[in-house]
Amino acid sequence: MPELPEVEVSRLGIEPHLKNARLLQVIVRHQQLRWPIPEIISQLRDQPILAVQRRAKYLLVQLPAGTILIHLGMSGHLKVLPQDTPAQKHDHVDWLLDNGKLLRLNDTRRFGAVLWQANGEGHELLDSLGPEPLTDDFTAEHLFALCQKRKAAIKLVLMDNHVVVGVGNIYANEALFKARILPTKPACELTLAQCAVLTNVVRKTLAQAIEQGGTTLKDFSRADGQPGYFKQELFVYGRGQQPCLVCEHPLTEIRLGQRSTVFCAHCQG
Repeated sequence: MPELPEVEVSRLGIEPHLKNARLLQVIVRHQQLRWPIPEIISQLRDQPILAVQRRAKYLLVQLPAGTILIHLGMSGHLKVLPQDTPAQKHDHVDWLLDNGKLLRLNDTRRFGAVLWQANGEGHELLDSLGPEPLTDDFTAEHLFALCQKRKAAIKLVLMDNHVVVGVGNIYANEALFKARILPTKPACELTLAQCAVLTNVVRKTLAQAIEQGGTTLKDFSRADGQPGYFKQELFVYGRGQQPCLVCEHPLTEIRLGQRSTVFCAHCQG
């Protein structure tokens, strides 16, 4: 599943083509994705695009009438194409623009989503989310306060969107390695100093991933069709049993919360 850096890279890729353009028409080929696409989406006409933002892993396309929420799910990706580009299999939604281009959502597994948020209304998928990890709202004090109430493994707490949004499996593994904290450590045992290190590392790791184009995953490509490049610099994720790049001890791989978890017992012990 694309993680926060991949989604942010998608936002950065499509924003120059969408912002200040006018949305002429929306073509919905398949109404049923993870949830049914609301009827209002296909009825949008002649709407200026005010902004393209991101909240957690949701892309937010802001119009005068409200906001289109796009989630890429496990296999979705967006591309900006000439309007005369023929639709292919799994091309589910097109947004036609007045600049001669279109934004196209392709989603092989249909686990993505296209939803609507009217102006002045909240949305149940956004209302309970924690702070963005790249903002000043994600502080050591915030993380420490929530960790004090949790006996669960710190990796699971870090991946909880009510605690902080967008720290998925890849970057949770990487951040905990760089912070020298075992992913299995009970969250309530972390000190404020450790939380300070961890919040800083999370911020830097995600920022670096965004700068380098997101992590290359099988189903992910940028809006321009090029893959990301950050995977070359992963220290632990996907490297179970291989030598640690720091101490050369074999990396340990376990299942934690039904997700692959890789760590160095020597460096993080």
